[in-house]
Amino acid sequence: MPGGRYWVKRLDELPLVPTDDPDDYDWYPIQHHFGLSAFGVNAFGGDAGTSFVHEHDETVSNQEELYVVLRGTARFTLDGDELEAGALSVVAIPDPGVRRAAVAVEDATLLLAFGAPVGSGFHTTWRTEHFERVPRAD
Repeated sequence: MPGGRYWVKRLDELPLVPTDDPDDYDWYPIQHHFGLSAFGVNAFGGDAGTSFVHEHDETVSNQEELYVVLRGTARFTLDGDELEAGALSVVAIPDPGVRRAAVAVEDATLLLAFGAPVGSGFHTTWRTEHFERVPRAD
């Protein structure tokens, strides 16, 4: 860590948020640990049946959220639709009004979560011509 300008760490090297509940998920407070402020990012780990994301929407915070299943399988409920997402699946929720929840389906499931308010100031530095032939999700 050269003066706190960057770090390279394995996820399992990060501290966990302490809990007294043995049924609670493992919470890796990535954003807090590294002092990030442009977006929220956390990771959650747990066995089958562990609730990672309790049902909610982001209408008050106006956040877009993105989840990446790093290991295992998670069942997402999005506006009442149940969908299973296996390892390396990306679940993008740009609409803050979507009700969402996520539960581990397999033991040792690991979920990475990102969020930031819509219009929070992000501007890509990539040129638009890079994406001319890249379709948007439908």
